[in-house]
Amino acid sequence: MRKYIVKRTLISVLILACVSFIIYSLLRCLPSSYVENMAMQLSALPGAKPYEEWLAQLNAAYGLDKNIFMGYLTWLGDAVRGNFGDSWKYTMPVLQKFNEVIWLSFIMGAISFVIQLAIAIPLGVIAATKQYSRTDYAISAGALVGISLPTFFFATILKLIFSVKLGWFDLYGLVGRDYAQLDAMGQFLDKANHLVLPIVTLVIVSVGSLMRYTRTNMLEVLNADYIRTARAKGLSEKKVIYQHAFRNTLIPLVTIVGGSLPGLFSGALITETLFSIPGIGFTSYQAMTSGDIPFAMFYMTFLAILTLSGNLLSDILYAVVDPRVRIA
Repeated sequence: MRKYIVKRTLISVLILACVSFIIYSLLRCLPSSYVENMAMQLSALPGAKPYEEWLAQLNAAYGLDKNIFMGYLTWLGDAVRGNFGDSWKYTMPVLQKFNEVIWLSFIMGAISFVIQLAIAIPLGVIAATKQYSRTDYAISAGALVGISLPTFFFATILKLIFSVKLGWFDLYGLVGRDYAQLDAMGQFLDKANHLVLPIVTLVIVSVGSLMRYTRTNMLEVLNADYIRTARAKGLSEKKVIYQHAFRNTLIPLVTIVGGSLPGLFSGALITETLFSIPGIGFTSYQAMTSGDIPFAMFYMTFLAILTLSGNLLSDILYAVVDPRVRIA
């Protein structure tokens, strides 16, 4: 296992280097950037230098006057030392801005993830044990609706009903108008109130796939030979399902859950943008639309690290929870 982990880690590092180079190349090839916009604004000032001079000066200041490969090596050398530069849009170090917004996204993701597990796993088991019944059809239909319809649709419907029609929640933002006048508990409740609809949106669009996955794996286990043997021995249906079948259903679910854990730090770009929640997803979207190469480069590399870590964690957890798996 130790040799396997070391080997996978080294492969992941190599893949990360390739992915980061591709990301850097794509960002450098964008048709417009923050530097060009800044040069245009500065050249429009009275008595200013021409646009071409400003552009050359700013490119030299931000290291964009080098070719893509040399520029990437410069960025990589700084990144290894933990220096990702200053954000062009937010005018502060990238890591400082990242630390300000990441925890809000993590809290949203963690709460929605726990709710998702609490809903999807029991309903998936119920649908499997009552296959082809009305309950199974209702659960499957709800899961398919959640999988099929896009995030912006659910978010719009929720805002229309609960914000516009009922007025229970604000349409946008993390805090209300009277936030500064509230005490500590009032401020906490105000933020919690603004996070209800984004969290509900994340749960709705994510719970369906896990529910279907649980149902499929449960049905596969229920049709196994050892389940028929357990029933033939006279065990109650409750023991057969929850002490034999469900425990083996958890094996693939653990790998799915393990692979989802790094995603708690990646943010929900669409949901945060729709509700104007200043998490890492919304912040990175604003940075990308502004041509903020330092922050966008860091965020995309961060997502690559999370993806590789999730895959590695899933493989390790699968080997841990399933004694039949042995890695030479």
